[in-house]
Amino acid sequence: RGVPAGLGEPLYDRLDSALTAALMGINGVKAVEIGAGVNVSSMLGSANNDEMDELGFLSNNAGGILGGISSGAEIVLKSHFKPTPSIFKEQKTLNLAGEAVDFELRGRHDPCIGIRGSVVATAMIRLVLADMLLLNASTKLENLKKIYG
Repeated sequence: RGVPAGLGEPLYDRLDSALTAALMGINGVKAVEIGAGVNVSSMLGSANNDEMDELGFLSNNAGGILGGISSGAEIVLKSHFKPTPSIFKEQKTLNLAGEAVDFELRGRHDPCIGIRGSVVATAMIRLVLADMLLLNASTKLENLKKIYG
């Protein structure tokens, strides 16, 4: 919430691309959705469009990002984590000689990466937004004069 409109660029520094790249860089993340996400593929254009009135957007299917640029609406992201592969169930694998063997995990391992993952995802999102704010600060000569003048 509270992200100003105008962060990001329509081609090389898209806000949605930077956010999804940061989230996909987290171990265990397998998918990222923005706004209505995969549901938009089954919507009509008339239902997916985020209409506006004098007060702002009437919906937020775009998740606060239009054309790679923040719209001023709430940015809505959802990251999907895979289940941890460290399970206590005997499984088939190959040993160093390439022979099929059965393997059973022993020891202590995290049962869920999603709990810590949400904290890491929030931090990554904030880093990207801070970076985009800095990039945006240099988009106009007046902004540079305020900073360095």
